[in-house]
This record gives sequence, structure tokens and C-alpha cells, in this order.
Amino acid sequence: MTAAASPATLAVRASLESDSQHGAVVPPLHLSSNYTFESFGVKRRYDYTRSGNPTRDALADAICSLEGGAGAAVTASGMAALTLLTHLLDPGDLLVAPHDCYGGTYRLFEHLAAKGHFRVSFVDQTDPAALQAAFARGPRMILVETPSNPLLRIVDIAAVSALARAHGTLLAVDNTFLSPILQQPIRLGADIVLHSTTKYLNGHSDVVGGAIVCATGDIADSLAWWANCLGITGAPFDSYLTLRGIRTLHARMRQHEESANRVAAFLNAHPVVSRVYYPGLADHPGHRIAKSQQSGFGGMVSVEISGGEGAVAAFVERLQHFSLAESLGGVESLVCHPATMTHAAVNRDALQQAGIGDNLIRLSIGLEDTDDLLQDLQQALDASSHAVTLKSVIAASC
Repeated sequence: MTAAASPATLAVRASLESDSQHGAVVPPLHLSSNYTFESFGVKRRYDYTRSGNPTRDALADAICSLEGGAGAAVTASGMAALTLLTHLLDPGDLLVAPHDCYGGTYRLFEHLAAKGHFRVSFVDQTDPAALQAAFARGPRMILVETPSNPLLRIVDIAAVSALARAHGTLLAVDNTFLSPILQQPIRLGADIVLHSTTKYLNGHSDVVGGAIVCATGDIADSLAWWANCLGITGAPFDSYLTLRGIRTLHARMRQHEESANRVAAFLNAHPVVSRVYYPGLADHPGHRIAKSQQSGFGGMVSVEISGGEGAVAAFVERLQHFSLAESLGGVESLVCHPATMTHAAVNRDALQQAGIGDNLIRLSIGLEDTDDLLQDLQQALDASSHAVTLKSVIAASC
């Protein structure tokens, strides 16, 4: 019996040699919006691309295989995947979400709950007492982000899974920050895994997409029905590009993490940086749990800069090898100011409660030469330090 293939092999080999017509190694791109019926009243496997498409199915199969699921749905965006997830809930059902989740997630849940689609409670999921209190309310579903966006807090998936099973609660995990190369939540007890495939799975910042992987066929069938009904399935060309990106996922994640480890260590020792959020650091509060449930620490690093808004602005504007832009997980390095960018839709009280301050910077470490990135960060931090010194001199002279 052949041994089970590793994630790296699965990613590379996904759908190769599946073309039965011409024997193409790489599967063809099927752009057709519709397909002929075999005869009157007899349709083929595919009839309309919103409902099903060979290229999209190839991507779904690849992600499902990597996550170890029973079925997957590919959506037009990560937010579409989250919207699809909410269709497992009925009015009155309680959804427990992270208090420090991605700003778009917070906005979606807050406004759908206000319209009566379900109830939502934003909870610090790293606090055992808060989690116990949340489960005591009988939630229908809990969504976990681990590592969280942007503070990279770590939640013990297996522990939350045990609580969820005891209370009859569905456990969904957003695995966008790590990809299935570094974490497989279903193997830790999750019922559902979500991805913004825009990020690491595609990896080249040229596609917007999402995916949901389900541990059971029943949930997968329900979500597939809703995806077709809502019309939020992904486009074939986007699926083709994402599948192409997945073939290099393992190699990319290895380099992202290698560089992020060096960047985090460098920033952790710099006097202008007041705090570094990276689970790979031994003093990170979630380091032990991360080591137990992840096979790596990923390519995201968040930092707090000393000196206020002027120092933050000086740091961001001086960077040359980091693009000031939202998103993450591409080959290029990005810098983001969550309070005014990814989390701008979150109210100030909620930001403060989550610990997302104006001095927080999120870095997506790309595939540039690591030494170049470190030199760039050094000169940007020098500019930030100068801005702080100048501010102090001006204040003292007034």
C-alpha cells in the first residue's frame, strides 16, 4: 500500500494528468459559462458554471485534500466564504467570534446580527473563563482565528473542539494565516475550515477568492447548495490561477517563515519597537500551543512602534521593500496599519478592547532577500527614532 503523500506532494500533484482528452499534464482551464445537455432531460455532470465547473472543482479538491476534509466549496472572496458560513445559522442562533478578528469579519457579523440573521458575541478566546461563559450560552457555532489577525494570538483548537463537542456547537477555524501546509484544523477537531485564498494559497496578489472545507459530507453538501443558490461561487480563471499558486505553496511558506523568524528576532531586539507579536518567539504567550498544533509559525509579524503617530508614519513612509497595502501572503512584502486600514470598520471601543492600537503595524513578510528586508527595516526604524527625538526637542523648546 502506498504511504499517504505529504502536503507538499499533494499541493504539487493536485489534478495533474486529469485530462482524458489530450493527456495534458496540467489540467485545462474551462471558461465556458454553460454546458450542453447529453439529451432532452439528461444533463451531464456540469450544466452551468455557477453551479459547477471543472476548474473550480479541481481547486476545491486540492484544498480539500490538503485540509483533510470531506468536501469543499470555492467562493468569489474570503468574505463570500464567511457569508456562506453564516447560512448554517438560523435567526436566534448564537455565533461566538474572536474579539480581535479581522475587521471585515467583525463588520459582517455585527451588521448581519443587527438585521436579525443570528446573534453574535465577540469573545477573547484565549481566556478560558471567557470561553466557558460563552459556551454556557449554548452557541450554535464558534469561529476561531488562530493566529488571529492582526495580533497573532493563538487559540488551542483541540481544547475548543472538546468544548464545542460537549455543547453541540459547530467549530469553524479561519486558517488563512498559516495555510494547510502549517496547520490542519480538521485533524485537531474542527468541523469547518475557512480560507481567503487571496492570501497564501494563491500567493501572488492577483486573485481574490475564498474557500470552505468541511469535515463531513453533510455540511459540505449544505454549503454547496447555498453557494449555488447565492451565486457566490468562484470564477474559473481565478480558480486556475489559485491552483497554479498552490503548486508552490510549500516552498513559499518555508521561505516566508524563514524570513519572518529573522525579522521577528531583529525587531524584538530593537529599542524603537515596544512589542513584537510573533508566535515563533519563545516569550509569545501562545508559543507552546502554537508548537503543538502548527508545523511552523508563518510569515506574519506585528509590532508596536514607540513614539506615537509621527513615529509610525515615519516608519511606514520610509520603507522601500514593503508596500503600504492591505492583504497579505503574497510574494511581495507588505506593511499595514490595522487601525486605519484592515480594521477601520471596527469601532474605537472594540479596537481598544481587542488591543489594536494606533501604534500597531502588521507586516506580511514576502520572498525578497531577507538581508534586504532587514536593512530596510533598520533604516525605517532609524527614521522613526529620529521623528521621536525631533518631537521631544520641539516639545522641550515650547
